[in-house]
Amino acid sequence: MAVKTQQVPAERLLKVVARLGHAVAATGLVGGQVVDLESGKEFKKLLETLNFIHTHKTGALLEASVLSGALLTGAPESTLMRLTRYARNIGLAFQIVDDVLDITATQAELGKTAGKDVQAQKATYPSLWGIEESKRQAQTLVAEAKGELAPFGEGALPLAEIAEFIIARTH
Repeated sequence: MAVKTQQVPAERLLKVVARLGHAVAATGLVGGQVVDLESGKEFKKLLETLNFIHTHKTGALLEASVLSGALLTGAPESTLMRLTRYARNIGLAFQIVDDVLDITATQAELGKTAGKDVQAQKATYPSLWGIEESKRQAQTLVAEAKGELAPFGEGALPLAEIAEFIIARTH
């Protein structure tokens, strides 16, 4: 991506590469995966652990994706902060919905094995809050994410639609 990007200042490309590196390193995806594997069947400090795992796995990749365009255009820090909060909220909402679907959807609907988290006795948001509260929490996170987009007007409509898709999806 960076090699083929033309007419973008090198310092902006470097910011995108650094963000992607952060997203997949121990500070992001890898770190979240390590904690995910380490947590196993421990159910103490679940919410804190779950939030850490998913902020550093799903959330880090979404954050890098959302911020890359803004970084390439030289967006101000205030815009980057709004987009960071948007991405973190939809990342957690995505994972909560994923955990709910693992319980409520069929294997055919999911396109993957359903119920594997329960079978593995894995800590999930529904195991902590129950299904209905998990859905409510995901909706709250999406509402907060969309609130971060308000200053951008109609230009942020695609991001708002992505947020809505996250809580409406069935697989």
